[in-house]
Amino acid sequence: MAIASVRTHRLTAPLHTPFVTALRRTTTVETLVVEVVDSDGRSGFGEAPQVWQVTGASTAGADACVTQMLAPLLVGRDPDDLVTRCADVRRAVAGNEAAKAATDTALHDLAARRLGVPLVRLLGGTTLRVPTDVTLAAGEADALARATGQRVAEGFTVLKLKVGADPGGDLARVRAVRAAAGPTVRIRLDANQGWTPREAVRIIRDIEDADLDVEFVEQPVSRWDLDGLAWVSDRVTVPVLADEAVFGLRDLVAVIGRRAADMVNVKLAKCGGLGPARSLLDLAAAHEMGTIVGSMMESPIGVGAAASLVAAYGTSATSDLDAAWWLASSPVRGGVRYEGATVVLPDAPGLGVDLDHLDHPSKDGG
Repeated sequence: MAIASVRTHRLTAPLHTPFVTALRRTTTVETLVVEVVDSDGRSGFGEAPQVWQVTGASTAGADACVTQMLAPLLVGRDPDDLVTRCADVRRAVAGNEAAKAATDTALHDLAARRLGVPLVRLLGGTTLRVPTDVTLAAGEADALARATGQRVAEGFTVLKLKVGADPGGDLARVRAVRAAAGPTVRIRLDANQGWTPREAVRIIRDIEDADLDVEFVEQPVSRWDLDGLAWVSDRVTVPVLADEAVFGLRDLVAVIGRRAADMVNVKLAKCGGLGPARSLLDLAAAHEMGTIVGSMMESPIGVGAAASLVAAYGTSATSDLDAAWWLASSPVRGGVRYEGATVVLPDAPGLGVDLDHLDHPSKDGG
């Protein structure tokens, strides 16, 4: 048995609502799907989302990396030797973590399909249901209050409010969301690097003084400013979560060494796949850091892989797996679905997704 081919598919899918943060505004998911095919014709899928402002990854760059560098390492090799295949992918090139993550996930998906089990079972878990938060895109206070009421009515109990685009108005936005959500809904903030350290301390202290009950604040300052992140963490009571500051293990080691954050957000497209993600979760747990698993703007392929990881490994807080919820329509068949605030994994081999109903151009690598 061997890997027969590695194919790539560029997909675009519209969102039902614009997704706005301190870093970007988007109305579509732009992503590269990697398909690894064995000699029996089975396919495994993975995803490399295009997020210029966070990872720097593009579909064109990921496509080139997969077809020129990763595929030649895989074609003709045994897909059941999963550890070796994934290690080959990690060592093949510098950077290009989204392309590596897509290929790593596709290899895992194929391995699970060959065994006839859901990906979560391959990873050692059993549950097919995972809770998620839902994001409130950056906006004005009155619009955020309306969106809060809608999300709570839909069953979401954890809301992630995007702040940082307009620091002067962020306290009012948090007040509006808390008033609309009521006292039992959890609210977390994501500044996406939008504050300076002094702004972060001032705003977070104001939130604490107003008793607005924020669960944590994600990446309040620039990803490069670990001293600033530590300075903020030392001066506020609300836990601080590192996101853009942590791509891989060396980043997390630096954050831990400087005591710069209380929690970490692990994302496949940042760290390079399921194997590196598991290492990050283990390292964080060993140092008693809180954890969540997040997603970029991704299809059910990427979200399914992240949700399978959570289902198998667990996190200390509700994870951020709502990306596919934002889609107006899915670009793939099957995969995860949402029941209120729950991501439901398919009881099917691998990720339970297929591309065979689509007529997208694809490219064979290797």
